[in-house]
Amino acid sequence: MPVESNPSFHPPWWLRNAHAQTLWPSLVRKVPGLSWQRERLELADGDFLDLDWSRTGSRRLVVVTHGLEGNSRRAYVAGMARAANRRGWDALAWNFRGCSGEPNRLCRSYHSGATEDLAAVVARAARDGAYDRVAVVGFSLGGNLTLKYLGELGAAPGLVCGGAGLSVPCDLRAAAMKMAGPACAFYMRRFLQDMGGKMREKARQFPGHVDLSALEGMTTFQQFDDAFTGPMHGFQDAEDYWAKCSAKRFLPRIRVPTLVLNALDDPFLAPECFPFAEATANDHVTLDAPSLGGHVGFVSAGADYWSERRTIEFLSAA
Repeated sequence: MPVESNPSFHPPWWLRNAHAQTLWPSLVRKVPGLSWQRERLELADGDFLDLDWSRTGSRRLVVVTHGLEGNSRRAYVAGMARAANRRGWDALAWNFRGCSGEPNRLCRSYHSGATEDLAAVVARAARDGAYDRVAVVGFSLGGNLTLKYLGELGAAPGLVCGGAGLSVPCDLRAAAMKMAGPACAFYMRRFLQDMGGKMREKARQFPGHVDLSALEGMTTFQQFDDAFTGPMHGFQDAEDYWAKCSAKRFLPRIRVPTLVLNALDDPFLAPECFPFAEATANDHVTLDAPSLGGHVGFVSAGADYWSERRTIEFLSAA
């Protein structure tokens, strides 16, 4: 499918820096005009997911998946939901386990490959027969999860008509190594602070089941995934987790129109996270790789960001 190395994204002159593009939306952006209705989805394993709906009465639905340590109320999620509503789609933003403001019930968390939860959300959306088409959109970690999910569906997508992943670390190992570098030290400290807080909460919930000693001196995702993500979710270690859950290996199986939108200047993404070969080989996958945009940035003039317009237009065409 087409691979576009320089699509028509033109940021404001004062936001051409990758870190400015990355930080501006999270620090400054507000997204008014949405009316959310929350629903709790009970899961078969005894846990729950909190869902936020923004309905317009459409027969088309976009399911939006947030990124690492995000939630459904983040500006980038709300921006995508609002752009979808304005273009004739309902929107459903869901929260990973433990990310809605209330700890989840089980001694587990979320991770880049937990597609069973996205599948449960899509099944809930399909349950009442309210929608003819469902599209799935994910950001960063949620983008990896979304692309993996689409690959697992393969030629049996059901209601799912298409999808998109934005700023996707689709090679988890390469992205983790990139994030371990000095240029990402600020981001890494913030992520590990938040993730460590979740583990401390788990230790309080489940005394004796979570060893917090590994948090001392922790500075990388590899250390965190070795100590927590792997053991909690049935992986041997970080390398096993990354190998089994990286979306890049699932891209050849995708059989619905799917957009991957990764900026070449994304400070979180290594070269291996740009699946040029996979997109070229699969007619169902389109890769947009603009030279600028940062990580979950793509800030542009107007209420809707360029990435939001591009994504919803792509899904509408699908």
